[in-house]
Amino acid sequence: MLKNSKSLILKLITALALSFSFVTALETTNNNSYTQTVQAARKMSKAERAAKRWIAMRESGGNYYARNGVCYGKYQLNIAYLKGNYSKKNQERTADRYVYGRYGSWVNAKNFWLTHHWY
Repeated sequence: MLKNSKSLILKLITALALSFSFVTALETTNNNSYTQTVQAARKMSKAERAAKRWIAMRESGGNYYARNGVCYGKYQLNIAYLKGNYSKKNQERTADRYVYGRYGSWVNAKNFWLTHHWY
């Protein structure tokens, strides 16, 4: 019985260690992609800034408080993406993360919008 208990405890400790290492690796990956997104947003070219502004005007007229169903703000992001933080700063950060993650650039997002009338 004691041998089985030690084996069970060892298995639990191993499982916890593996879970912890997985979570740590996932957080590191998420932080790295977030950092890359923020860095990309800071280094936007004129064309990127113009495309971002163009999308904002089409989506909300540039209004950070615009609402359309489950979409909110200047870029009409799904409210779930904003995670309860509707601030201008979070809208900008979340829009950049969404666009760079999905399209690679604001210019690409604008081109998609021109074809589909959404991004």
